[in-house]
Amino acid sequence: MEKQHELRIAVYPGSFDPVTKGHMDIIQRAARQFDRLIVAVLNNTSKNPLFTVDERKELLREATQHVPNVEVDSFRDLLVNYMDYKQAHVIVRGIRSVTDFEYELQLASTNHKLNSEVETIFMMTNPKYSYLSSSVVKEIASFQGDVSDLVPRIVEEALKDKFKSKPAKA
Repeated sequence: MEKQHELRIAVYPGSFDPVTKGHMDIIQRAARQFDRLIVAVLNNTSKNPLFTVDERKELLREATQHVPNVEVDSFRDLLVNYMDYKQAHVIVRGIRSVTDFEYELQLASTNHKLNSEVETIFMMTNPKYSYLSSSVVKEIASFQGDVSDLVPRIVEEALKDKFKSKPAKA
């Protein structure tokens, strides 16, 4: 009897506050490697987000609508518990630098300790986005700087709207 093909499901977790072209690069590349890629917005309690979880999910849905096997979701639990719930076995993480790698290696080891069925794959960020972070984008946007090369168009518009009502601090 032939074994039925098991869907290869991966989760790309992150704050995505906001989603950048660096995130989009990882999403598009990871989506080619898996049957289904779940982009999971986490509510990071150690950060003070500009966008709500629902706003981030909507921005991601709009930005990824051209990638058919991408699903956007959110979670508040341990990542490994969310992975079980989604029947996913691979965590996708983007790496920009050695500093990112050290932090991500610690997380990957912890997740593997909590659930040995879960693997983490690291994808090197395209070098043209190696300097890019959501924090940098927010800083530039807060001063009405041009972020059009850094984020999807929908995000650029959302940032303009946010900072119309939230002027930069003096």
